[in-house]
Amino acid sequence: MIEEEKKDVIDVKKLLKSVVKHGASDLHLVSRSQPQIRISGKLKPVNLPVLTGDDIEEMCYSIITEKQKQEFEEHNELDFAIMLPGIGRFRGNYYKTMTDMAAAFRIIPTVIPSLDQLNAPAVYKEIIKREKGVILVTGPTGSGKSTTMAAIINEINLTDNKHILTVEDPVEFVHENKKCLFSHRGVGPDTVSFAAALKYALRQDPDVIVIGEMRTRETIGAGLSAAETGHLVFGTLHTSSAAGTIARILDVFDAGEQPAIRAMIAGSLIAVISQMLLPKLGGGRVATPEILIANNAISSLIREDKVHQIYSQMQLGQGDSGMQTQTQVIVREYEAGRISKEVALQYANKKDEVKKKLGIA
Repeated sequence: MIEEEKKDVIDVKKLLKSVVKHGASDLHLVSRSQPQIRISGKLKPVNLPVLTGDDIEEMCYSIITEKQKQEFEEHNELDFAIMLPGIGRFRGNYYKTMTDMAAAFRIIPTVIPSLDQLNAPAVYKEIIKREKGVILVTGPTGSGKSTTMAAIINEINLTDNKHILTVEDPVEFVHENKKCLFSHRGVGPDTVSFAAALKYALRQDPDVIVIGEMRTRETIGAGLSAAETGHLVFGTLHTSSAAGTIARILDVFDAGEQPAIRAMIAGSLIAVISQMLLPKLGGGRVATPEILIANNAISSLIREDKVHQIYSQMQLGQGDSGMQTQTQVIVREYEAGRISKEVALQYANKKDEVKKKLGIA
Protein backbone atom coordinates (compact mmCIF):
# COMPACT_ATOMS: atom_id res chain seq x y z
CA MET A 1 0.00 0.00 0.00
CA ILE A 2 1.39 3.42 -0.99
CA GLU A 3 0.93 6.08 1.67
CA GLU A 4 -0.28 9.46 0.47
CA GLU A 5 2.41 12.11 0.87
CA LYS A 6 1.55 14.56 3.64
CA LYS A 7 0.84 18.05 2.38
CA ASP A 8 3.21 20.75 3.66
CA VAL A 9 1.24 23.26 5.71
CA ILE A 10 2.14 26.93 5.35
CA ASP A 11 3.97 28.43 8.31
CA VAL A 12 1.60 31.19 9.47
CA LYS A 13 4.47 33.18 11.01
CA LYS A 14 6.32 33.28 7.67
CA LEU A 15 3.09 34.25 5.94
CA LEU A 16 2.45 37.11 8.39
CA LYS A 17 6.04 38.29 7.96
CA SER A 18 5.46 38.43 4.21
CA VAL A 19 2.21 40.31 4.72
CA VAL A 20 4.02 42.96 6.76
CA LYS A 21 6.78 43.18 4.14
CA HIS A 22 4.23 43.89 1.39
CA GLY A 23 2.60 46.69 3.38
CA ALA A 24 -0.75 44.93 3.72
CA SER A 25 -3.22 45.77 6.48
CA ASP A 26 -4.98 42.40 6.80
CA LEU A 27 -4.59 38.68 6.13
CA HIS A 28 -7.58 36.38 5.54
CA LEU A 29 -7.46 32.60 5.76
CA VAL A 30 -10.68 30.98 4.53
CA SER A 31 -11.09 27.40 3.35
CA ARG A 32 -11.54 26.73 -0.37
CA SER A 33 -9.46 29.84 -1.12
CA GLN A 34 -5.86 30.93 -1.30
CA PRO A 35 -4.72 33.21 1.54
CA GLN A 36 -5.76 36.77 0.73
CA ILE A 37 -4.26 40.07 1.84
CA ARG A 38 -5.66 43.60 1.85
CA ILE A 39 -3.47 46.29 0.29
CA SER A 40 -4.76 49.88 0.01
CA GLY A 41 -8.23 48.63 0.89
CA LYS A 42 -8.40 45.93 -1.82
CA LEU A 43 -8.20 42.15 -1.29
CA LYS A 44 -5.60 40.27 -3.35
CA PRO A 45 -4.96 36.50 -3.40
CA VAL A 46 -1.49 35.26 -2.43
CA ASN A 47 0.24 32.89 -4.84
CA LEU A 48 -0.11 29.88 -2.53
CA PRO A 49 -2.20 26.67 -2.58
CA VAL A 50 -5.92 26.71 -1.81
CA LEU A 51 -6.46 26.09 1.91
CA THR A 52 -8.63 23.54 3.67
CA GLY A 53 -10.17 23.94 7.10
CA ASP A 54 -7.61 21.46 8.46
CA ASP A 55 -4.76 23.52 6.98
CA ILE A 56 -6.07 26.66 8.66
CA GLU A 57 -6.55 24.91 11.99
CA GLU A 58 -2.98 23.60 11.98
CA MET A 59 -1.62 27.01 10.98
CA CYS A 60 -3.64 29.01 13.48
CA TYR A 61 -3.41 26.70 16.48
CA SER A 62 0.39 26.97 16.29
CA ILE A 63 0.38 30.54 17.62
CA ILE A 64 -2.22 30.46 20.43
CA THR A 65 -2.33 28.95 23.90
CA GLU A 66 -4.23 25.85 25.04
CA LYS A 67 -6.65 28.09 26.94
CA GLN A 68 -7.37 30.06 23.76
CA LYS A 69 -7.90 26.83 21.81
CA GLN A 70 -10.41 25.71 24.40
CA GLU A 71 -12.24 29.05 24.23
CA PHE A 72 -12.44 28.85 20.44
CA GLU A 73 -13.70 25.25 20.50
CA GLU A 74 -16.39 26.17 23.04
CA HIS A 75 -17.64 29.35 21.34
CA ASN A 76 -16.48 29.09 17.68
CA GLU A 77 -15.16 32.65 18.07
CA LEU A 78 -11.87 33.98 19.40
CA ASP A 79 -10.53 37.55 19.58
CA PHE A 80 -6.93 38.08 20.64
CA ALA A 81 -3.79 40.12 20.09
CA ILE A 82 -0.34 38.63 19.65
CA MET A 83 3.22 39.90 19.37
CA LEU A 84 5.45 37.78 17.13
CA PRO A 85 9.10 38.73 17.75
CA GLY A 86 10.86 39.97 14.66
CA ILE A 87 7.57 40.12 12.75
CA GLY A 88 5.09 42.45 14.41
CA ARG A 89 1.94 42.77 16.49
CA PHE A 90 -1.41 41.51 15.22
CA ARG A 91 -5.08 41.46 16.18
CA GLY A 92 -6.51 38.07 15.36
CA ASN A 93 -10.03 36.74 15.01
CA TYR A 94 -10.77 33.04 14.57
CA TYR A 95 -14.24 31.97 13.45
CA LYS A 96 -16.12 29.20 11.65
CA THR A 97 -17.49 29.22 8.09
CA MET A 98 -19.31 26.18 6.68
CA THR A 99 -18.01 24.28 9.76
CA ASP A 100 -14.38 25.01 8.77
CA MET A 101 -12.04 27.20 10.79
CA ALA A 102 -11.21 30.63 9.32
CA ALA A 103 -9.07 33.53 10.47
CA ALA A 104 -8.57 37.25 9.97
CA PHE A 105 -5.43 39.06 11.09
CA ARG A 106 -5.05 42.85 11.30
CA ILE A 107 -1.53 44.26 11.41
CA ILE A 108 -0.97 46.64 14.33
CA PRO A 109 2.03 48.92 13.76
CA THR A 110 4.60 48.56 16.54
CA VAL A 111 5.77 52.12 15.89
CA ILE A 112 2.87 54.44 16.67
CA PRO A 113 2.59 57.25 14.12
CA SER A 114 2.54 60.88 15.22
CA LEU A 115 -0.33 63.19 14.35
CA ASP A 116 2.05 65.06 12.04
CA GLN A 117 2.93 61.82 10.20
CA LEU A 118 -0.79 61.21 9.66
CA ASN A 119 -1.26 64.78 8.41
CA ALA A 120 -3.99 65.07 11.02
CA PRO A 121 -5.98 68.32 11.33
CA ALA A 122 -4.42 70.84 13.72
CA VAL A 123 -7.53 70.84 15.93
CA TYR A 124 -6.60 67.37 17.25
CA LYS A 125 -3.70 68.86 19.21
CA GLU A 126 -6.03 71.47 20.70
CA ILE A 127 -8.87 69.23 21.88
CA ILE A 128 -6.53 66.89 23.81
CA LYS A 129 -5.43 69.77 26.02
CA ARG A 130 -8.79 69.59 27.82
CA GLU A 131 -8.70 68.18 31.34
CA LYS A 132 -12.09 66.49 31.20
CA GLY A 133 -14.76 65.50 28.70
CA VAL A 134 -15.42 62.95 25.96
CA ILE A 135 -13.68 62.64 22.59
CA LEU A 136 -15.08 60.00 20.22
CA VAL A 137 -13.27 58.54 17.21
CA THR A 138 -15.69 56.69 14.94
CA GLY A 139 -15.89 54.99 11.58
CA PRO A 140 -16.64 51.66 9.93
CA THR A 141 -14.30 48.67 10.21
CA GLY A 142 -11.03 49.38 8.43
CA SER A 143 -11.42 53.16 8.59
CA GLY A 144 -8.19 53.70 10.52
CA LYS A 145 -9.89 54.87 13.71
CA SER A 146 -7.63 52.71 15.93
CA THR A 147 -4.53 54.27 14.33
CA THR A 148 -5.93 57.79 14.69
CA MET A 149 -6.80 57.12 18.32
CA ALA A 150 -3.30 55.73 18.97
CA ALA A 151 -1.69 58.81 17.40
CA ILE A 152 -3.86 61.12 19.54
CA ILE A 153 -2.95 59.23 22.72
CA ASN A 154 0.70 59.26 21.64
CA GLU A 155 0.53 63.06 21.42
CA ILE A 156 -0.59 63.22 25.06
CA ASN A 157 2.25 60.82 25.94
CA LEU A 158 4.76 63.18 24.31
CA THR A 159 3.45 66.39 25.84
CA ASP A 160 1.95 65.79 29.31
CA ASN A 161 2.42 63.80 32.51
CA LYS A 162 -0.70 61.70 33.00
CA HIS A 163 -1.87 58.22 33.97
CA ILE A 164 -3.59 56.75 30.92
CA LEU A 165 -5.81 53.70 31.48
CA THR A 166 -6.94 51.77 28.40
CA VAL A 167 -9.66 49.12 28.31
CA GLU A 168 -9.69 47.13 25.07
CA ASP A 169 -10.77 43.79 23.59
CA PRO A 170 -8.04 42.94 22.77
CA VAL A 171 -5.25 45.42 23.59
CA GLU A 172 -3.99 46.69 20.23
CA PHE A 173 -1.40 49.48 20.29
CA VAL A 174 0.99 49.14 23.24
CA HIS A 175 2.35 52.54 24.24
CA GLU A 176 5.79 53.02 25.71
CA ASN A 177 5.83 55.15 28.86
CA LYS A 178 7.33 58.48 27.75
CA LYS A 179 5.90 61.35 29.77
CA CYS A 180 2.80 59.34 30.64
CA LEU A 181 2.21 56.16 32.64
CA PHE A 182 0.11 53.54 30.83
CA SER A 183 -2.08 50.81 32.30
CA HIS A 184 -3.29 48.63 29.41
CA ARG A 185 -6.19 46.33 30.36
CA GLY A 186 -7.47 43.63 28.04
CA VAL A 187 -10.97 42.20 28.41
CA GLY A 188 -10.38 38.53 29.22
CA PRO A 189 -6.76 38.46 30.40
CA ASP A 190 -6.98 41.51 32.73
CA THR A 191 -10.67 42.19 33.41
CA VAL A 192 -13.92 40.30 32.89
CA SER A 193 -15.70 43.04 30.89
CA PHE A 194 -15.64 46.67 29.80
CA ALA A 195 -18.30 47.45 32.40
CA ALA A 196 -16.31 45.85 35.23
CA ALA A 197 -13.09 47.63 34.22
CA LEU A 198 -14.82 51.00 34.08
CA LYS A 199 -16.57 50.41 37.40
CA TYR A 200 -13.21 50.14 39.14
CA ALA A 201 -11.28 52.53 36.90
CA LEU A 202 -11.84 55.59 39.08
CA ARG A 203 -10.08 53.83 41.98
CA GLN A 204 -6.98 53.45 39.82
CA ASP A 205 -6.35 57.22 39.67
CA PRO A 206 -6.42 57.71 35.89
CA ASP A 207 -6.27 61.11 34.22
CA VAL A 208 -7.24 59.70 30.82
CA ILE A 209 -9.47 56.68 30.12
CA VAL A 210 -9.45 55.04 26.68
CA ILE A 211 -12.40 52.74 25.96
CA GLY A 212 -11.74 50.40 23.04
CA GLU A 213 -15.37 50.20 22.00
CA MET A 214 -18.42 51.97 23.43
CA ARG A 215 -21.20 49.67 22.28
CA THR A 216 -23.33 48.88 25.34
CA ARG A 217 -25.52 50.96 27.62
CA GLU A 218 -23.28 50.18 30.61
CA THR A 219 -20.04 51.10 28.82
CA ILE A 220 -21.40 54.36 27.38
CA GLY A 221 -22.96 55.33 30.70
CA ALA A 222 -19.73 54.63 32.60
CA GLY A 223 -17.70 56.62 30.07
CA LEU A 224 -19.99 59.65 30.34
CA SER A 225 -19.94 59.42 34.15
CA ALA A 226 -16.13 59.30 34.16
CA ALA A 227 -16.02 62.44 32.01
CA GLU A 228 -18.39 64.22 34.41
CA THR A 229 -16.14 63.36 37.36
CA GLY A 230 -13.11 65.08 35.88
CA HIS A 231 -11.51 62.62 33.46
CA LEU A 232 -10.63 62.92 29.79
CA VAL A 233 -12.36 59.97 28.11
CA PHE A 234 -11.72 58.61 24.63
CA GLY A 235 -13.93 56.02 22.95
CA THR A 236 -14.59 54.44 19.56
CA LEU A 237 -17.87 53.55 17.88
CA HIS A 238 -18.80 51.97 14.55
CA THR A 239 -20.67 54.95 13.13
CA SER A 240 -20.11 56.76 9.83
CA SER A 241 -20.99 60.36 10.68
CA ALA A 242 -20.58 62.77 13.59
CA ALA A 243 -24.29 63.51 14.03
CA GLY A 244 -25.07 59.81 13.58
CA THR A 245 -22.76 59.05 16.48
CA ILE A 246 -24.82 61.19 18.87
CA ALA A 247 -28.03 59.53 17.66
CA ARG A 248 -26.52 56.06 18.09
CA ILE A 249 -25.49 56.77 21.69
CA LEU A 250 -28.97 58.05 22.56
CA ASP A 251 -30.66 55.04 20.91
CA VAL A 252 -28.85 52.69 23.29
CA PHE A 253 -30.89 54.11 26.19
CA ASP A 254 -34.59 53.83 27.01
CA ALA A 255 -36.80 56.81 26.23
CA GLY A 256 -37.13 57.65 29.92
CA GLU A 257 -33.33 57.80 30.34
CA GLN A 258 -32.63 59.88 27.25
CA PRO A 259 -33.19 63.39 28.73
CA ALA A 260 -30.56 62.71 31.40
CA ILE A 261 -28.17 61.20 28.83
CA ARG A 262 -28.66 64.18 26.50
CA ALA A 263 -27.72 66.46 29.38
CA MET A 264 -24.62 64.37 30.12
CA ILE A 265 -23.51 64.41 26.47
CA ALA A 266 -24.21 68.13 26.12
CA GLY A 267 -22.15 68.85 29.22
CA SER A 268 -19.20 66.55 28.55
CA LEU A 269 -18.77 66.11 24.79
CA ILE A 270 -15.63 67.74 23.38
CA ALA A 271 -15.51 66.37 19.85
CA VAL A 272 -16.52 63.59 17.47
CA ILE A 273 -14.06 62.55 14.77
CA SER A 274 -15.79 60.33 12.20
CA GLN A 275 -13.46 59.13 9.48
CA MET A 276 -13.21 56.92 6.43
CA LEU A 277 -10.21 55.84 4.36
CA LEU A 278 -10.68 56.46 0.63
CA PRO A 279 -8.60 54.91 -2.19
CA LYS A 280 -6.01 57.45 -3.29
CA LEU A 281 -5.09 58.12 -6.91
CA GLY A 282 -1.74 56.47 -7.55
CA GLY A 283 -2.11 54.02 -4.64
CA GLY A 284 -2.56 54.16 -0.90
CA ARG A 285 -5.48 55.67 0.99
CA VAL A 286 -6.43 59.08 2.32
CA ALA A 287 -8.34 59.81 5.52
CA THR A 288 -11.47 61.98 5.31
CA PRO A 289 -12.39 62.95 8.89
CA GLU A 290 -15.68 64.67 9.62
CA ILE A 291 -15.08 66.73 12.77
CA LEU A 292 -17.76 67.90 15.18
CA ILE A 293 -16.63 70.31 17.90
CA ALA A 294 -19.13 70.69 20.73
CA ASN A 295 -19.49 74.47 20.95
CA ASN A 296 -22.40 76.17 22.72
CA ALA A 297 -24.69 75.86 19.69
CA ILE A 298 -24.02 72.10 19.29
CA SER A 299 -24.44 71.47 23.03
CA SER A 300 -27.79 73.30 23.01
CA LEU A 301 -29.06 71.20 20.10
CA ILE A 302 -28.13 67.99 21.93
CA ARG A 303 -29.75 69.14 25.17
CA GLU A 304 -32.93 70.23 23.38
CA ASP A 305 -33.29 66.93 21.46
CA LYS A 306 -32.55 68.55 18.09
CA VAL A 307 -29.82 66.16 16.98
CA HIS A 308 -31.21 66.26 13.42
CA GLN A 309 -30.10 69.92 13.22
CA ILE A 310 -26.46 69.22 14.14
CA TYR A 311 -25.30 68.74 10.56
CA SER A 312 -26.68 72.13 9.50
CA GLN A 313 -24.91 73.74 12.45
CA MET A 314 -21.67 72.03 11.42
CA GLN A 315 -22.00 73.61 7.97
CA LEU A 316 -22.47 77.05 9.55
CA GLY A 317 -20.09 76.81 12.49
CA GLN A 318 -16.74 76.50 10.74
CA GLY A 319 -14.75 79.66 11.50
CA ASP A 320 -11.80 78.90 13.75
CA SER A 321 -13.51 75.97 15.46
CA GLY A 322 -11.88 73.25 13.34
CA MET A 323 -15.26 71.75 12.44
CA GLN A 324 -15.66 70.21 9.00
CA THR A 325 -18.23 68.03 7.27
CA GLN A 326 -17.36 64.93 5.29
CA THR A 327 -18.58 66.67 2.12
CA GLN A 328 -16.08 69.51 2.61
CA VAL A 329 -13.20 67.06 3.07
CA ILE A 330 -14.15 64.90 0.08
CA VAL A 331 -14.49 67.94 -2.20
CA ARG A 332 -11.14 69.27 -0.96
CA GLU A 333 -9.40 65.95 -1.61
CA TYR A 334 -10.93 65.72 -5.08
CA GLU A 335 -9.92 69.27 -6.00
CA ALA A 336 -6.37 68.54 -4.79
CA GLY A 337 -6.22 65.60 -7.20
CA ARG A 338 -5.90 62.96 -4.47
CA ILE A 339 -9.13 61.06 -5.14
CA SER A 340 -11.22 60.39 -8.24
CA LYS A 341 -14.75 61.66 -8.86
CA GLU A 342 -16.01 58.06 -8.72
CA VAL A 343 -14.45 57.51 -5.29
CA ALA A 344 -15.79 60.84 -4.05
CA LEU A 345 -19.35 59.79 -4.88
CA GLN A 346 -18.94 56.17 -3.79
CA TYR A 347 -17.91 57.07 -0.24
CA ALA A 348 -19.96 60.23 0.31
CA ASN A 349 -22.54 60.12 3.09
CA LYS A 350 -24.45 62.88 1.27
CA LYS A 351 -24.05 62.13 -2.44
CA ASP A 352 -26.41 64.88 -3.66
CA GLU A 353 -24.48 67.48 -1.69
CA VAL A 354 -21.15 66.28 -3.15
CA LYS A 355 -22.62 66.24 -6.67
CA LYS A 356 -23.77 69.84 -6.25
CA LYS A 357 -20.35 70.94 -4.98
CA LEU A 358 -18.62 69.19 -7.90
CA GLY A 359 -21.10 70.53 -10.45
CA ILE A 360 -22.43 67.09 -11.42
CA ALA A 361 -25.98 67.02 -12.75
